[in-house]
Amino acid sequence: MTDTRRQSPSGLRAVTGRIGSIAGHHQSLTILVGLALVGALLPLISAVPPFSGFGTQKDWVGGFADAGVFVLLAVGLNVVVGFAGLLDLGYAAFFAIGAYTYAYGASTFTGLQTPFWIMLVAGAVVAAVFGITLGAPTLRLRGDYLAIVTLGFGEIVPVVALNADTYTRGTNGIVGLAQPNAYGLFGITSFPITNPWPWYITVLGIIAIAFMILYRLEDSRLGRAWVAIREDELAAASMGINTISTKLLAFAIGASTSGLGGVFYAAKLGVVDPTQFHFDVSFTVLAMVVLGGMGNIWGVAVGAFVIFEIQHQGLKQLGAFIQSLNVPVFQVPVLGSVDLGGINFLKFQFLLYGLALVAMMLLRPEGLFPSRQRRHELHEVAEESEEAAEDTSEAVKGA
Repeated sequence: MTDTRRQSPSGLRAVTGRIGSIAGHHQSLTILVGLALVGALLPLISAVPPFSGFGTQKDWVGGFADAGVFVLLAVGLNVVVGFAGLLDLGYAAFFAIGAYTYAYGASTFTGLQTPFWIMLVAGAVVAAVFGITLGAPTLRLRGDYLAIVTLGFGEIVPVVALNADTYTRGTNGIVGLAQPNAYGLFGITSFPITNPWPWYITVLGIIAIAFMILYRLEDSRLGRAWVAIREDELAAASMGINTISTKLLAFAIGASTSGLGGVFYAAKLGVVDPTQFHFDVSFTVLAMVVLGGMGNIWGVAVGAFVIFEIQHQGLKQLGAFIQSLNVPVFQVPVLGSVDLGGINFLKFQFLLYGLALVAMMLLRPEGLFPSRQRRHELHEVAEESEEAAEDTSEAVKGA
């Protein structure tokens, strides 16, 4: 009996290692199975308490489809920030470029009715071209200087869209965007806005394709070149890595993923206007990458999903949920009477968001689900700092 008990942990480790080995050798299949399981479980979870108290299943599924857009944005920015180590504060610009590409290709504004599936590829390609256009003049910049340039680009695009009335209809935006044609895949000819299920299934498919491509790139020679540039660009160049083309590819691939999100988002809303692409989008996506775990594709995706759901669904329904609990009014020193049921939590959205960011950076700076390399780097730096502090204190005591 004792021998069996001693061997059971090793047997469990062997099984876990076998599963990990199979997943590593069949990465694309693992991604498809994982996303299929997640896609099936999320609607089921939303239909049971306490989540059912925050809205109907239909509301949740529509929110999941919107969250999928930010998952695409986050994994795309993860290529630039997490893999290549290039700080991009204007990422929403590529989101806008993808959306306006679809608006020009399939709307009453231009009279074109290009199929959604073709525009999905076109939006990614156009955004990638603009990503190269942004990356080319910034190749010599690093750190804060690169961040300022990308921030400027991110501000230029929505301002141009706002003022170029002839081409973008300014503040009114471009309306009447064509809906995707399902070609009978879901028993319908086009995606109705009131039915979130086709949108939900479609964004899951787009995310699956993006994941498979990005995981292949991460394990490729290009992915290793990105990591080398992130760690030490001078050393990477000395080892023969073409830093110019490698950086441009990072900008292009990150921008193309954002373009995919922009096309889907524009098709789902049926309207595109400049107010959808302000700096807060870039900041939010960057926070999703950092909180999820830079360098880890699944971690970034989970971070983006959780943050979006808390911001756009949890806070909206939290007040109504508390009201349903009939929480009594209670007295708080200095503040007086507090009625939780009457609080509009949306007004405190960025306050709660800021507190969460501060707490996360203090308690777990590597993110919720960091890559192994990122976790090792951060904890190694912390250990070195502690050792240096101990050596300094000992030297002071000896003196």
